[in-house]
Amino acid sequence: MEMKRAWWKESVVYQIYPRSFFDGNGDGIGDLQGIIGKLDYIKSLGVDVIWICPIYESPNDDNGYDISDYRSIMKEFGDMGDFKQLLEGIHQREMKLVMDLVVNHTSDEHPWFTESRSGIHNPKRDYYIWRHGENGKPPNNWQSFFGGDAWEYDEDSGEYYLHLFSKKQPDLNWENPDVRAEVYDIMRFWLEQGVDGFRMDVISLISKGEFADTPYEILNDTTQQVYASGPRIHEFLHEMNQEVIRHFDILTVGEGPGITLAEGLDYVKEDRNELGMIFHFDHMVIDHGNGGRFDPVLLDFIKFKKIFMEWDQIVKKGGWTSIFLGNHDFSRIVSRFGDDGEFWEKSAKALCMMLLSLRGTTYLYNGDEIGMTNVAYDSWEDYRDLVTLHAIHDAKNNGADTEVLKKAIDEQGRDNSRTPMQWTSGENGGFSEVEPWIKTNPNYHSINIQSQDDDPNSILNFYREMIKIRKTYKTLVYGEFEPIAIDHPEVFAYWRADQHDVFLSVINFSKKDVIFEADGRYDLSNAVIIMSNYNRTVLPEPGKFNLAPWEAMLISAN
Repeated sequence: MEMKRAWWKESVVYQIYPRSFFDGNGDGIGDLQGIIGKLDYIKSLGVDVIWICPIYESPNDDNGYDISDYRSIMKEFGDMGDFKQLLEGIHQREMKLVMDLVVNHTSDEHPWFTESRSGIHNPKRDYYIWRHGENGKPPNNWQSFFGGDAWEYDEDSGEYYLHLFSKKQPDLNWENPDVRAEVYDIMRFWLEQGVDGFRMDVISLISKGEFADTPYEILNDTTQQVYASGPRIHEFLHEMNQEVIRHFDILTVGEGPGITLAEGLDYVKEDRNELGMIFHFDHMVIDHGNGGRFDPVLLDFIKFKKIFMEWDQIVKKGGWTSIFLGNHDFSRIVSRFGDDGEFWEKSAKALCMMLLSLRGTTYLYNGDEIGMTNVAYDSWEDYRDLVTLHAIHDAKNNGADTEVLKKAIDEQGRDNSRTPMQWTSGENGGFSEVEPWIKTNPNYHSINIQSQDDDPNSILNFYREMIKIRKTYKTLVYGEFEPIAIDHPEVFAYWRADQHDVFLSVINFSKKDVIFEADGRYDLSNAVIIMSNYNRTVLPEPGKFNLAPWEAMLISAN
C-alpha cells in the first residue's frame, strides 16, 4: 500500500535553540535577529522547516519552557516586530516555521497561576491541579522529572499544586474545558500570524489519571505506566485536531515521553485525526540506568536497531514517524552515538547517513551538521541547566561521589547541546562579541562552520549532499524499510525500496574493520555507490563489504 503523501512527511526539519544560535545584539544571548542574520546559511543546508524552541515571555527557570505570556516574545530575544521579520524571511526563502507549544504547564509567574494561587474560590483555581496533603505529606509519592517531589506546598491555602517538572512550572488542569479553550486560542493566534505548525512539548502528559501512589521505583517506569497516555489523552488530542489543526495545513509533532510501542500508532494514525507525528524516546533513554540520565549504562546496539525497526513496523500501518538522534534535552549525537575522538569525522557522517536514509521525517539539531561535541567544563560554576544544578545540589547534600556525577553530567547533561553555535574560529566561536550566557566549547577553533563551509569533504557538506539526495529520491522518504541482519553486533544495514528505486544503506557502528554481507533480497550486480564517508565510488564485490571503522555508504541498486 502506497503511503499518503504530505509536505511535512517529505521535509527535513532543522531545530534551533535560540539562546545559543547567534547573538544579534551583542548581549551574549542568541536572539531572533541572530536567526534572521543566518537564514541564508540555514537555507544552504537544504532543509525545509525551522523549528524554534520557545521564544515566548518567560522568567527562564527552564530556559523558556516556563511561559508567562504565550502571546509575546521574550525581551531577550526581541519583540513581535522581530518575529514577523523572521517569519517573513523564512517564507521568502521557501522554508516553513514550526513553533514550540508548551501547554502541559506554564510558569508560576503566568497570570493564570497568579490568580489560581490567590485563593481557593478564584475562578482560575481549577486551571491548575491542587490537592490536599495526607498527614503533613504531599498528596502522593510522585516525583518530578527534575528531582524531588512533584508537589509544592502553598502555605496560604494549605494545599499542594502539581509540577511534574520544576516547582516554577505548575501543571495545567486539562480536565477544565476553559483551559483547553485557552490553549486552542493560543494555537489559532500563532497560526493566524502565519506559522506552519507546532512541536508540542511533553504532550503525552496532559491527561492525568488517578492520583494514587506510583508502585514503581524507577522514574522511567512511572512515566510509562502512570504519567503518560492518561485516560483522556486521545479525547483531548482529537478535540484539539477538530477545533484547530484540521483547519490548517500544518506540521504537528508531539513530544511523547512514556509513549510505548503499543500506544504509538494511536497518536498518529491518520483516521484518528490527532497528531501527524510523535517523538518517542525508546532510543533516547537506551543508555540511561535505573537512576535516570545521570546513571549511564552501556548502549545496547542491537536493541537500538530493533527500536527503529519495531517503530517503523507499527507506525507504517496508517501513520508516520519522526527520525532524530539529538535535541536540546540530550547530549551531542557524535559524542553519544558516534566516536568524538579518532573517528569524529567518519562517525558524524555515518550518523548523518542514518538520519537521512530512514523512513520518517528527519529532524536535525543545530550544530550536529558540523559535528559539534559534548563539553566537559572544569568548574561546577560553568553549568547552567537546572536539571544538572539540582543533581549537583542533591549530590553534595547527600554526600554522594561528585566525581562520578561529574563524569555522568559530562556524558549526559543537557548543557552539552546548549553550548553556543560554533560559527568561526574567532573569539567565542563567532557566536557573540561578548562573553556568552554559557561557555563556548573550547574546540570551536577546530570545529566550526567557517572551516567546513567550502571544504567538499567536511561533515557540513556531507549533510548538504545527503539532504539533496533524500529530496531527489522519494523512495528514501516513503519506501519500505527492510532491515538486514538485525542481530549483527556492529552493522546497521537496511534496504529502502519501492516500485521506482532500491537503495541499500550500510553503516559500521564500530571502530574496527568489519566484514558484512547483504542478504541478496535485491540484485546488486549493477549497483553504484551514491554516497560514502570514505569517498568510495566502486563496489568491489556486489553484496559483500569489507567495512572500515565507522564506514557508511548509500548504494543505488538500480
